[in-house]
Amino acid sequence: MADSAVPLLTRLHAHEMAAALRRGDFTAGELLDAHLALASRQDERLGAWLFLDGERARAKAREADERLARARTTGPDALAALPALLGIPVALKDLVLTRGQTATAGSRILEGFVSPYDAHIAERLEEAGAVVPGKTNMDEFAMGSSTEHSAWGPTSNPWDLDRVPGGSSGGSAAAVAAYHVPVSIGTDTGGSIRQPAALCGIVGMKPTYGRVSRYGIVAFASSLDQIGPFGRDVRDAALLLQAVAGRDDRDATSAPVPVPDYAAALPASDDEAAASLRGARLGLPRQYFVTGMEPGVEARVRAAVRALESAGAQIVDVDLPHTDYGLATYYIIAPAEASANLARYDGIRYGYSSRAGNVLENYLATRGSGFGAEVKRRIMLGTYALSAGYYDAYYLKAQKVRTLIKKDFDEAFAKVDALVAPTSPTVAFPFAARLTDPVAMYLSDACTLPVNMAGLPGVSIPCGLSEGLPVGLQFIGRAWDESRLFQLARAYEAITADADWRRLEPADLTALDDAEARTPAERLATARA
Repeated sequence: MADSAVPLLTRLHAHEMAAALRRGDFTAGELLDAHLALASRQDERLGAWLFLDGERARAKAREADERLARARTTGPDALAALPALLGIPVALKDLVLTRGQTATAGSRILEGFVSPYDAHIAERLEEAGAVVPGKTNMDEFAMGSSTEHSAWGPTSNPWDLDRVPGGSSGGSAAAVAAYHVPVSIGTDTGGSIRQPAALCGIVGMKPTYGRVSRYGIVAFASSLDQIGPFGRDVRDAALLLQAVAGRDDRDATSAPVPVPDYAAALPASDDEAAASLRGARLGLPRQYFVTGMEPGVEARVRAAVRALESAGAQIVDVDLPHTDYGLATYYIIAPAEASANLARYDGIRYGYSSRAGNVLENYLATRGSGFGAEVKRRIMLGTYALSAGYYDAYYLKAQKVRTLIKKDFDEAFAKVDALVAPTSPTVAFPFAARLTDPVAMYLSDACTLPVNMAGLPGVSIPCGLSEGLPVGLQFIGRAWDESRLFQLARAYEAITADADWRRLEPADLTALDDAEARTPAERLATARA
């Protein structure tokens, strides 16, 4: 392969890479090397990766090439039977355990921890022949909406390096947006896939709670966490979810529900995809146009809704009255579960340990210096909500409101096929803009966290730009109805295929190749000053 062709490999979608690998246009090794070279050259200015393991990834790429070579000698049927992600680079958020590799969850308290086993999704990706170049940056223990709370430094947004990529899965989103990988894995507790997908201009899917096993995933809030895919188009996100979804007996919350072939259900042509909107009933919840939503964001979302209506969808105004309580409810339940989950980090069994004296002094010093400010804040909030005398007043009441939020969705879905709404009330915000105001940061997830409270699936897709930055459109569906959401998202891609903004790349990609450009940590320090 000519050297001039190598950079073009990173611009292909995952499904295009898969087809080209089967044709023999290039090898999985060449594909990996193109992505590793780009990530290695640019990541000092992007901060998307916590580590890259080229040696291990190249070994997996060689295995993929051997499988491809054997299938070619067997015939077309053998090639067609190969897994869709064979040889495709896939990034993992650094809370996914992989045997023999570190997993820090963005926290110093897990510094030095090496996983003795693979997460369920790591096993599934291994079976699929995917190639994992490394682990991506994230807010510590997935607590944040900006990836500024990582113990290892922030991540920049490829559209504007002085702005955040969203969070907590900001590293995974930025890596896809910057073409370091075609697809990646994130987790979504209150919007941590969909919000960074919106801010980085890519596709992000939060599946139904229980669709993907959480075995081997560092926990934040166990009744809310869910693993899901990022991709640069809907088909790629569908392929990745297909690879990791399904029942796992090691996770009691993993549901024994059949997994459809998401990608096969997607229309092949734009015309067919657009036609699928005719007669679709889409609910537009007024509560999602929240106070403080930027005018440009609202304008892009309402324009997207009009485009869906023009293509044949019926838009129905719906009421979700308990949405207004979603933020307060979430920030009682999630910290309460976090306070319980994070109690295991004691500096005795694994990870970081501070030796300050006796056992109690060591314990307090380890947690005091190992956890960051945001994690400490949520542990204290959660412990307070669960404490004697306050459990009924806060946690129990929040669980009752959670039931009402779920009931609102059930009543809405009796009238419509899916909901359409904004993903984030704002575009990507500047570094440090919300660090001193936690409530303002929490409001970043106002449009996404009700979906987690109800355990439903949601997908964010790009719907244009506001002030040169991406805006996300969100589809929300019934439980287990990811296929329908992928179809709706694919239909929106089809009816906007000729839009000028679809031909734009992130504006600051060229700056990532400037060796003199500032690092994300330097940009954050400047913003704080």
